[in-house]
Amino acid sequence: MIAIINYGLGNINAIYTVYKNLDIPVKIASTSSDLVNSDKLILPGVGSFDYAMEKLDKSGMKDTLNDLILNGRKDILGICVGMQMLAKSSEEGNLPGLGWLNAEVKMLNKYVDNYELLIPHMGWNNITPKKESPLLTGFCNSSYFYFLHSYYFEAHDNTNIVSTTKNGFDFVSTINNENIYGVQFHPEKSHQSGIQLLKNFSEL
Repeated sequence: MIAIINYGLGNINAIYTVYKNLDIPVKIASTSSDLVNSDKLILPGVGSFDYAMEKLDKSGMKDTLNDLILNGRKDILGICVGMQMLAKSSEEGNLPGLGWLNAEVKMLNKYVDNYELLIPHMGWNNITPKKESPLLTGFCNSSYFYFLHSYYFEAHDNTNIVSTTKNGFDFVSTINNENIYGVQFHPEKSHQSGIQLLKNFSEL
């Protein structure tokens, strides 16, 4: 059973619909007991970093989530801001992140090599796999996903980087360390590629 964490943010219903259409057991988790009685977890997210962390704190699920991931070793997938929350901190705010990964979140550079980039980075872009991962089974450099973000995930351990994406410079688009996974893009908005990625996560 996959549980989509409902703490008030993210495209929860879109992710739920993908799994229902794939006939994969899924539920929306709004309490700690919902989290415990699940096999895998998805942490969606949109908006600002501090607001997302505040919402998770107020949900009453944060302590249980920490225990299930760090001690129970349940698989979790962070999506967009949900991925950024896995880091220690963010330039977007002052609150600490979950700190499950040795990383910090930084603002996208507006100018790269005297070229002005559009911020936020919005629209379709491809990913470049950096190592093999079951999460990216069936994908290659021509696989496109939908992005919408103004901040990026800077990993301090390069062995955790699964894929990068170029927007003026190469930033991390997929991350993994043991049972913790994250994607900067929105699989629930990425048509067939996104469906395949969510299916891959269910099969880990």
